[in-house]
Amino acid sequence: MDQKRITTALNPAVGAAAEQSSSNMYASSIADPAPEINGRIAEEIPAMEQPLENAAADADVPEMDFQELFWRMEDPSYHPTISMTQLYDQVYRARPPLIENLLYPGTYLFVGAPKLGKSFLMLQIAYHVAAGIPLWEYPVRQSTVLYLALEDDPRRLQERLYRMFGTECTDRLHLATRADSLDGSLLGQMRRFLSEQPDTGLVIIDTLQKIRANADDRYSYANDYEVIVKLKDFADQAGICLLLVHHTRKQQSDDKFEMISGTNGLLGAADGAFLLHKERRISCEAVLDVSGRDQPDQSLHLNRNSESLLWELETADMQVLAAKPEPLLEAVAELVTMDHPDWTGTPTELAAVLQSDLPPNKLTMRLGINAARLFNECGIRFDKVRTHAGRQITLHKEFEPESK
Repeated sequence: MDQKRITTALNPAVGAAAEQSSSNMYASSIADPAPEINGRIAEEIPAMEQPLENAAADADVPEMDFQELFWRMEDPSYHPTISMTQLYDQVYRARPPLIENLLYPGTYLFVGAPKLGKSFLMLQIAYHVAAGIPLWEYPVRQSTVLYLALEDDPRRLQERLYRMFGTECTDRLHLATRADSLDGSLLGQMRRFLSEQPDTGLVIIDTLQKIRANADDRYSYANDYEVIVKLKDFADQAGICLLLVHHTRKQQSDDKFEMISGTNGLLGAADGAFLLHKERRISCEAVLDVSGRDQPDQSLHLNRNSESLLWELETADMQVLAAKPEPLLEAVAELVTMDHPDWTGTPTELAAVLQSDLPPNKLTMRLGINAARLFNECGIRFDKVRTHAGRQITLHKEFEPESK
């Protein structure tokens, strides 16, 4: 049986293949697995996921003989671990949000009753991320988007997009109406797309049920959990956001998120969920409840424009927990500025120039732990390397945050 392909849904005016014929677009559609994901894995996979000998070499702990390590790894009873000290010594790269305070890298469920307007909101999110246009009151980080509209056809997509956005197109929004199943070649198809579009930040699968394999136990907790874990592993390795459109069940619940169709295994394995619901189906008003590991819990009160069919934000209920103040980051931000964007030296030299009372090794550890925060809040990238002369720290100012 021929393998299914993810095929581009719209005409060449939308997508990276804008200058190709429709037949060429099919020939270059997302089909075959590729060995690389997103062209970014080598530099974006956290150090925790790299071989432990790297962690040991970078930490102030005795290095393990390579042959001893090799034999340990060959022993099936050996369980690799990392100490708390080694964990603290790692520097994890910042993965900034696609939509600030709303959408972050990871795997999320987007659920609601059938025919409630979920797909229109998915198109709206996809378009704003691809075009780099703020969504409501939320700043957006522009990225390429892949939207698998598996319950639609090209004609309907064209009509919806035109009604919503007119003729303002973006080449960074790619659409497809067919894809293989998760147990088939779907992951390979998406890897292929990401290798060809390395700036991809968002993939939307509409709907989750369309990519699930038929099985007698498909509603078991174990199966639900396994499905999300496979998709989450893919998203985490690629450093992208993966949105999975899904339905709610008819039974009501005091906890809206318990209305997600299926078992708790779906939400348990995901990084969070968005739940769209209405008091009355014929109403244009809806509430989008958001709960996740990275974003604040919030309820967005939306109103659907009857002409453009765009969802408009009326009010937002959000509880943002402010991070604990970190004076060290403020001191670094005063040292490294857009006028003086680079600093390189040893931990001892950095402690001296910052006039810090912290021991140099503790100062380095604290900066490493807060590297993502330093980048997101101050626009400064922190790196450390071990040389024959000792450990070297580099600080580089990449941008000035808007809040500054």
